[in-house]
Amino acid sequence: MSAGTHTLPPTPATDGERATPSPRSSGTAVVALARFEARELLLQIPVLLFLAVYVAYTAWTLFSGREGMDEFPVLQDVDRSTQSAPLLLAIALFVGVNRAVLRSRRQSTDRHFDVLVMEPWRRTLAHALSVLPFVAITALVVGFEFTWAALKPGAVGHGSPAELAVGPLVVLLAGVLGVLLARLIPVGFVAPPFVIGAYAVTILVSASTQGAHWVTWLGPVVSDAGADPFPSDLLGRPAAWHALYLIGLTGLLLCLAVRLSGGRTRLLAAVAVVAAAATGLGVAGQSPGDSAALTAARVKASVTPQKVQVCIEHGRSTYCAFPEWAGRTADWADIVDRIQSRAGGSAGGERLTVRQRIDARYGLQSDALVTPSGTPGIVTVGTRWGGNRTPEFAVGVASVLVAGDEKSAGEACDARMVTTMWLALSTQPDPMQSLRDVRLDDSTKGSAYVLAPTGSLYMTAQQTTVVRELLAKPHYSVAAKVKAHWTELASPKTPTTRVAELLGVPVGGKGTPADSGSGSCVR
Repeated sequence: MSAGTHTLPPTPATDGERATPSPRSSGTAVVALARFEARELLLQIPVLLFLAVYVAYTAWTLFSGREGMDEFPVLQDVDRSTQSAPLLLAIALFVGVNRAVLRSRRQSTDRHFDVLVMEPWRRTLAHALSVLPFVAITALVVGFEFTWAALKPGAVGHGSPAELAVGPLVVLLAGVLGVLLARLIPVGFVAPPFVIGAYAVTILVSASTQGAHWVTWLGPVVSDAGADPFPSDLLGRPAAWHALYLIGLTGLLLCLAVRLSGGRTRLLAAVAVVAAAATGLGVAGQSPGDSAALTAARVKASVTPQKVQVCIEHGRSTYCAFPEWAGRTADWADIVDRIQSRAGGSAGGERLTVRQRIDARYGLQSDALVTPSGTPGIVTVGTRWGGNRTPEFAVGVASVLVAGDEKSAGEACDARMVTTMWLALSTQPDPMQSLRDVRLDDSTKGSAYVLAPTGSLYMTAQQTTVVRELLAKPHYSVAAKVKAHWTELASPKTPTTRVAELLGVPVGGKGTPADSGSGSCVR
């Protein structure tokens, strides 16, 4: 080659040709576009509004202190409770991303993309990646929500990483679905009708299949709410399989969107195969219902809980709980000791067995009541604690001390209710508020049903008046009279007027047969 030979510059791409960028520059461009689109998403009013609502609602639930039970969280319920709130943000992102992908069509700038270096499928990928900051925000909120609950001194149980991953995964899935819908149906304002249609189809399918397990778990979120908290080993939720299903489905939809945009790489094909396999495995893993072993374990925990519980003695009484709740027995013992210190006769020194009981036989969505025990000295406590559950447990303890057992207490129709209610409520920090909390109608006057761990008791209007007067007095002055007249106060034949006379409080209003000491349940 002669010394005068020189290399000509590359010929620029002609019309209809596209210069091929290097992989590194293409990746940088995709990330840059994703960052730009993420900022644009945040500027969309619906997305910004629902993001703010999601964060504000979560903060309100954490810091409002509206429920005393919030101080005693059960972590295997807390992780599931983080899944529903992100749904609104997910819907907003679905609509927002769909509009972002169709922006060029609305503004008639599609033709200008033909002269750009970035291929259409890379722009599609960038739109999908623009959702990641919102996924990260959701993950941070979910993580903070769970950590806040887990650090409380009254927390029990164990959370599941797979359950915690559902919220962020649903947000990611919604964004990818918005991109795919824009590539399938490139028409503006199609996303809102799609959301409504998807909801209607979900309702119809659920109704037609009668809520079949495998159909329910095809949805993004399965809350399984209704029952009191179960021990972790009785949940039976295929959380890990469901998370795998959501990951695989998201990847599969993304690959389809990229493919519709012209993507033809081997990597895309490989990712699509892996995503399809993950989706199939997830569906297969989450579709079977409760196993025979799980059903047997639930029956065992419901019918013979003593076989799976640990028992701890505090003072004279024994407290039996499922292993995850063993640390809470001291709280139960404190209430029992305070009530017994104000009881008279043999009740003041009776050895009680406080047993945690649930009815897990009908699954997580069943709110079945626990059957009252007919065994003397057995007191039932549930798996929820704090708030109204505390005075309700106190009512259960006092009713057993007065009536002998839970079944007899539930069937009682006499003035022993006065003794029971005073014993239970006088030990509470705010007796009058506790009276409202345990009554079904939240009242302090008139007749009403009173809630207890195994059902309800009944207070007549006359008994309510006597209890209200007693709670207004110093507890030590009433306690002395209760101990001195315990035999009469614990007798089903003592009328309400006599109870009021013994305890030194007025009684007003007309009594019912239940106030007469006749044992009649006519109200």
